[in-house]
Amino acid sequence: MAALVWLIAGVLLIAAEVLSGDFVLLMIGLAALAAAGSSALGAALLVDAIVFGVASVALIALARPAIKRRLLAGDTMKMHTEALVGAKAVVLSTVDGHGGQVKLGGEVWSARSYDETQVLEPGSTVTVMSISGATAIVWSEV
Repeated sequence: MAALVWLIAGVLLIAAEVLSGDFVLLMIGLAALAAAGSSALGAALLVDAIVFGVASVALIALARPAIKRRLLAGDTMKMHTEALVGAKAVVLSTVDGHGGQVKLGGEVWSARSYDETQVLEPGSTVTVMSISGATAIVWSEV
């Protein structure tokens, strides 16, 4: 019976984490699941409480900071078109200051040259300087 109570408490705490997003309830919920496992193995209620307490402290002190660091590191990750800036592309049709096409990341993109006087011939490799709407602004060192 005690294992069921620990199990229900653990699942409810983990579900409540969706609302808080701070990982404290998740860690306490996981500790409750550890206590449920202890209880299911036939441990006394005092042992279950000790397992819960030690697991809670350990998870909050050790696992939670590591998880938060990992998630916060993702804030600097480039997404969508930002990830394409600096990438290499191959000119498919002549690119100048008015238009053209490049193959970028396996897809065909509209493009125009960064330097409006530069004309980029098909087959040349270019660097994406920026993305403007659905147009890659490209430049070639050659």
